[in-house]
Amino acid sequence: MKDIVIVGGGYAGFYTAWKLEKALRRGEARVTVIDPRPAMTYQPFLPEVAAGSVEARHVVISFRRHLRRTRLISGAVTRIDHADRRVTVVAQDGEPFDVPYDIVVVTAGAVTRTFPIPGLLEEAIGMKQVEEAVAIRDHILTAFDRASVLPEGPERRKLLTVTFVGGGFSGVEGFGETLSLAHALLGYYPELSEDDVSFHLVEATHRILPEVGEAAGRWVVDHLRSRGGHVHLDAQLQSAVDGHVVLSTGEEYDSGLIVWVAGNAANPVVTSHTDLPLSPRGYLRVRADLRVEGDDGIIPDAWAAGDDAAVPDLTSSAPGALTVPNAQHAVRQGKRLAKNLVAVLRGGEPEDYVHHTLGVVATLGLGRGIFQYKRIVIRGFAGWVMHRGYHVLAVPTWERKIRVLLIWLSALLGGRDIASLGSLTEPRRAFVTGGVVDAPTGGGARSAGEADFGHAEVGEAR
Repeated sequence: MKDIVIVGGGYAGFYTAWKLEKALRRGEARVTVIDPRPAMTYQPFLPEVAAGSVEARHVVISFRRHLRRTRLISGAVTRIDHADRRVTVVAQDGEPFDVPYDIVVVTAGAVTRTFPIPGLLEEAIGMKQVEEAVAIRDHILTAFDRASVLPEGPERRKLLTVTFVGGGFSGVEGFGETLSLAHALLGYYPELSEDDVSFHLVEATHRILPEVGEAAGRWVVDHLRSRGGHVHLDAQLQSAVDGHVVLSTGEEYDSGLIVWVAGNAANPVVTSHTDLPLSPRGYLRVRADLRVEGDDGIIPDAWAAGDDAAVPDLTSSAPGALTVPNAQHAVRQGKRLAKNLVAVLRGGEPEDYVHHTLGVVATLGLGRGIFQYKRIVIRGFAGWVMHRGYHVLAVPTWERKIRVLLIWLSALLGGRDIASLGSLTEPRRAFVTGGVVDAPTGGGARSAGEADFGHAEVGEAR
C-alpha cells in the first residue's frame, strides 16, 4: 500500500486529500496531510471577516471534521528530501522528526512577501490568515472607541487612519470592506465625523486589480475615491516607523493601522529546502498533468499544485504562460491532481490540467462589487450579489455554505455586528489585575491588547 504525503493543507492540498478519500479504495493507499494549522482558510472571505460581514470560524474548514480517513500531522515541513523519500517535520512541541513516503504532493502554499522597509515588520499586519482579519476588525472598532473620547487633533486622526499597501484583490477588497465598516460605524459615534476617518490604498504600479480590464480598474479607483478613499497609484511605501507613513511620491501622514497585502512569495521549504527541480523564479517545475519535471524528464512519484507550482496554462496562446496563483486554479488543480494520482496508481495515464477562467469577482464593500467575464463587466450592487453568490458556491462543504448564508441573513435582518473582541489578545488581564485600570503614562490611553498591536503581529508578518 502506497504512502502519499501531502505537504500543506491549503486549497490544493485540502482538495487533493478530500477527493482522494472519496476515490481511493480501502487499502489502496494511505494519505497523510502535514500542516501547522488545524484547518484550511477560505481566504476570499477574509476581507468580509475584517469588516464583520462573515463570522471568523465560518471561513476555516476543519481537517479533522472533513478528512476522516486521512492521517493528519500538525507541524511544519522544513525539508523535502525526495532522493530518500522523506520529509522533515517540526511540530510545536518536541524534536523534529522524519516522515517517510512513497509519493509526495507539494502544496505548501505561498507566504506573505515583505521587503526591508523601515518599520514594516514592527507596525504592519498581513491578511492571509483568519486571525489577522479578526485583528484588523477589532483594531478598527477599538480605534473608534478610543477616538471618540479624544479632542480633534493628530492623535485622533492617526487612530482613524488606515492604510492598505497593495492593489491586488486582497488589498482592494480589504480596503473597500473596511471603508464600508468605518462609514457604518460613524452612525454610532456622534462625536466623530467623516472628516476624522482617512483610508489610504497604496499601489506601486499605475493601476489596481490587474486581473480586470483597464476600464474596469479605472472605475474601481473612481468608485473608491468617490466614497472618500485615497488611492495612491505609482506609489511605494518607503517607511512606516512608529506608524508614520512615507510614500515615494513625497506624501507623509500618520496611520494607526497598516495592512500589508503587497503580494506573495513561494514557501521557503520549496525555494530553499528541497532537492526537487525549481523554475528560475523559485517555483516547482511541473508538467501540465501536475507531475514534477526535471531536465531529464519526469521526477517519479513527485507532484505539485497551487501557489508553489509553475503550472503551464494550456488555455493561453502566450508561449510559456503559467496559471495565475489564485484560489480558482488551486482548487481545480487539487481535484485534477487527485484524479491523476488515482489513475496512475491503477496503471492509467494522468490528464493535463486545463481550466478556462470563470471570470473574476471582487467585493468593494457592503452592497458594492464588480464582476468581469471576458468583455462583460457588471458593477455595483449586481456585481456584489454575483461576488457573494460565487463564493458561497465555491467555499467547500455544505456545512460551511449554510453557516455563511445564515450569518448573511442575520446581518440582513439585524444589521452589522459592531462588538469588538480586541481584549481577546490579553484574556487573563482582568483576572490578573482584578479590574484595576492603570493610568496612561502619556500618548493617550490604550485598551487591553491594543498597546502592542504592531509588535504582537511581527511573527505573523514574517
